[in-house]
Amino acid sequence: MNFDHSDKVRGLIDKLEAFMAEHVYPIEHEFHAWNNDPANLWKRWPGIEPIKAKARAAGLWNLFLPHEYGEFSPGLTNLEYAPLAEIMGRSPHASEFFNCSAPDTGNMEVLAKFGSPEQQKRWLKPLLAGEIRSVYLMTEPAVASSDATNVSTSIVRDGDDYVINGVKWWISGIMDPNAELLIVMGKSNPDGPRHQQHSTIIVPRNTPGVRVVRTMRVFSNANSPGGEAEVALENVRVPASNLILGEGRGFEIAQGRLGPGRIHHCMRSIGQAQRSLEAMAKRADSRVAFGKKLSEQGSIRQDVARSFCEIEMARLLTLKAADAMDKYGNKVAADLIAAIKVVAPQMAQTVADRAIQVHGGMGVCEDTSVAEAFTLNRYLRIADGPDEVHMNQLGRLKIKQYTQA
Repeated sequence: MNFDHSDKVRGLIDKLEAFMAEHVYPIEHEFHAWNNDPANLWKRWPGIEPIKAKARAAGLWNLFLPHEYGEFSPGLTNLEYAPLAEIMGRSPHASEFFNCSAPDTGNMEVLAKFGSPEQQKRWLKPLLAGEIRSVYLMTEPAVASSDATNVSTSIVRDGDDYVINGVKWWISGIMDPNAELLIVMGKSNPDGPRHQQHSTIIVPRNTPGVRVVRTMRVFSNANSPGGEAEVALENVRVPASNLILGEGRGFEIAQGRLGPGRIHHCMRSIGQAQRSLEAMAKRADSRVAFGKKLSEQGSIRQDVARSFCEIEMARLLTLKAADAMDKYGNKVAADLIAAIKVVAPQMAQTVADRAIQVHGGMGVCEDTSVAEAFTLNRYLRIADGPDEVHMNQLGRLKIKQYTQA
């Protein structure tokens, strides 16, 4: 693996860092204040679209989409995208400004890789243009959805349509006024082989029968404008042409979607941890307690040093996983993807926790980014599969590998 960035990537890094400094960091407090004002619940901050337009004009657009998707992609590999995702991740909401935010990224990859030409024209093109947003519906309250084969929402063929019934929850982004596309995973063939029972289907947001049961808060945060919600699908009827790839291919699609999504989260976690470390160092050097700076305390120096070591290790593992995905494919790189999905969010949560401690009371409020980094990465240890599932799968893979060697 080459540790030197190409001229192309170096140029994008410089351009992205300058863009963040000019257009993203200065508006963070305004953005958060808007989203946390009850009067603005489920309304988009008016500044989002102007910043998106500037990012697109600057060529900082759809950077996430892997190079193998041809006309849909800016031509970057996963390894080339990693430092860019890290920079965007420093401000957790910034990815949307560059059309690189979840769940849109995963949904665009699904449509680019598996969608029919008609599905791509109707849904992928406006997503790539940043004109609409999308939602992914997999997790269910009635089953342990960390095992995707448990998903029980029914998708039943009825003439030229499919009829969908079930309840989903922790559905991110569905409250966003721009969310027009739902991608739903459900069970279409309950008597088939375990990994061929499920299908993935497109449901327009305004389809009759799609009902938000309740919105859900993450650590008491509504996460407006997209939010999270429990969603009922009650006799939702859509054309059979909305099925993606074919019946029984849902598990395959889910696995193809989640691999890149998981490592994108990890790339952003590295950025949040790095920013927390920098904030911790600056705070320690600016505060005096008991006659000397916090930065002169041995315990604080150790926290800074440990954090630096842990970030560097996680960053290298992220880059190795991205490089393996590029060279050998997501399936071969599954062990590295699982490893970094366990390592990066826990590392970022730990570094943010240390930064909170150094900041004292300031560390748990909105005056810095460290509190949000802590809660976001604690949540991320559950999202896209809990730590325990990844470790179980990774352990199984390694045992099989080492005993067969």
